[in-house]
Amino acid sequence: MPEDVVIAAPAPSAPARRRAALLPLLLVSTVIAAAVAAVLTMFSGSEQLYTNLGLPDPGALTRYGITAVRVLTEAASTLCVGALLLAAFLVPARQNGVLTVDGYAALRAAAWSAVAWCVGALLEVPFTLADAVGKPVGSMLAPAVLFKSIGDVEQAEAWVITAAIVFVLAVGCFLAVSWGWTATLFFGSLVALVPVAASGHSSSGGSHDLATNSLLYHLIAAALWVGGLVALLAHARRRGDHLGLAASRFSKVALVCWLVMALSGVINALVRLPVEDLFTTSYGLLVLAKIALLVVLGVFGYLQRQRGVRAIAAGGSGRALVKLAAVEILIMFVTIGVAAALARTPPPQDVYGQVSTIELLIGYPLDGAPTVLKLLFDWRFDLVFGTASILGALTYLLGVRRLRQRGDKWPVGRTVAWLGGCLTVLLATSSGIGRYSPSMFSVHMGGHMMLNMLAPPLLALGGPVTLALRALPVAGRDAPSGPREWLLTAVHSPIARALTHPVIALVLFVGSFYVLYFSGLFDSALAYHWAHLAMNAHFILVGYLFYWPVIGVDQAPRKLPPLGRLGMVFASMPFHAFFGVILMSMQTVIGQNFYRSLALPWVTNELADQRLGGGIAWASGEIPLLVVMLALLTQWARTDERAARRSDRRADADGDAELAAYNAMLDKLSERRSPK
Repeated sequence: MPEDVVIAAPAPSAPARRRAALLPLLLVSTVIAAAVAAVLTMFSGSEQLYTNLGLPDPGALTRYGITAVRVLTEAASTLCVGALLLAAFLVPARQNGVLTVDGYAALRAAAWSAVAWCVGALLEVPFTLADAVGKPVGSMLAPAVLFKSIGDVEQAEAWVITAAIVFVLAVGCFLAVSWGWTATLFFGSLVALVPVAASGHSSSGGSHDLATNSLLYHLIAAALWVGGLVALLAHARRRGDHLGLAASRFSKVALVCWLVMALSGVINALVRLPVEDLFTTSYGLLVLAKIALLVVLGVFGYLQRQRGVRAIAAGGSGRALVKLAAVEILIMFVTIGVAAALARTPPPQDVYGQVSTIELLIGYPLDGAPTVLKLLFDWRFDLVFGTASILGALTYLLGVRRLRQRGDKWPVGRTVAWLGGCLTVLLATSSGIGRYSPSMFSVHMGGHMMLNMLAPPLLALGGPVTLALRALPVAGRDAPSGPREWLLTAVHSPIARALTHPVIALVLFVGSFYVLYFSGLFDSALAYHWAHLAMNAHFILVGYLFYWPVIGVDQAPRKLPPLGRLGMVFASMPFHAFFGVILMSMQTVIGQNFYRSLALPWVTNELADQRLGGGIAWASGEIPLLVVMLALLTQWARTDERAARRSDRRADADGDAELAAYNAMLDKLSERRSPK
């Protein structure tokens, strides 16, 4: 096209200058963020951290270097997450699943950002160790000292885990060219944010469960918002295709991220900061500064939607978006600097000295022995799984409502099953069961059974994928892919096919019990809140992967015959029963050191509590499987009934031609066999 030639004429220089013009903005923003963090750390009384812990001052290089490296690392992580967000979900791929030029450019930006993220994480290891022992960072660089000390500091371990995950992420970004792997890498980048977020100030002291969960929301939302905006700005400056679509999609993501950051930030601040100390302490003033910057960012986000996105949608060049985004990015990086200084500032109250041992270890006090009433009504809301269960129920009901508004029917039984599964997750994590679960093996096992044996079959019977495919709009043959197409690709992806293989699903479902509890892994995980989150997520996920091809309403990547489904159920039953029997007959206590450190007055015999947990596993493990068998037999009968109905309708249409042909065949066989 002639107009394309005119635009592409200065291609060798103009786009290159536009791409290069973004790098100074990022460098300046990062330097400003590091400087803000260092200055605020200097005046916020960071030396008090060492005094509170009885440690000597490690020196200025360690004291300020750890903050500067933290800022650089967080900047790289946000750029990586944002670039992957753009490549996977903001700009469409080709129809064959291969990334376009814009997606490939964003993926390469993510790759180099991941390299910087990995290097920063590795640099944080010696700084974290030096900060933990109050020594200069140079004293921790010797390999013998470094490797020996990593296991003694939780946050140093977290940085090592982060570096390992990000290394794999960087390699994947350099190798990937398809949408499916790009989306997988995006979710992997979010996982890489978890280890460090789950360690540090928020993971210790009273209410550390609320503090850690809220911080996870806060950091993931910030990475999506900041990184996504940088990636969108880069896309706009290189005059990429589908800019209007990318800006519109990011605008929705940004609004959700702002709301999540605001709510999670308030919760996290209230956990660590009494309201009366908000204006009288350095920690409180930094919180106020962060809140003010967040409000300013909200205003810029509103202006961006009102001016930049609308201008692009109306066919404009996107200049308004670029101008607003550049200023917004600068403010965002200043906010990162304030957050880094806040992490280095001691809270106004010593979180270690004002809580009991129980509250220090699990995050909250326990009011006496668990009773039936307490297990049902002594709630402590789980911000991760409680929120997920409520949002899952509401989203499902909205999908059902959309179907009914257009005149389509949706079985009530599926809705009841899905809501029952969400309610089960809510009860297992947020009721008294979830409250007492970290402190008693028997209660933990009850919650485990609910999350692994009861909730997944109910969720699978709800048919969420089928509902989503019917409720979400179809993108169209030549239109960019949307949520419906992404979901279809994910369901039929190689990863989904591998995980739902009967052997793999069965091994994950029954084998994880034995690996977790009999390998020492459970003993090591008890003291960490993030490990409890990982265990709960694992229980739900492996349970759903098992029940999805067995009784799920949604079509699984691997379709099993009825006998194969029944065989999977029968194959799993002995393993669960045997697991419970082993627990009831063991003479050693799993997690003994942790449970004894709690010193619960109502748990005088840890072995008896463990045997009770084994009894719960043995008894409760059989009931859901029997229910599953009944559901499977019912589905089998309905399948035969539907097949019979189809046969009857076909017979009515063709005068039972198939039966007549069959009878004719029998007559011919009879004639051949009869004596002449």
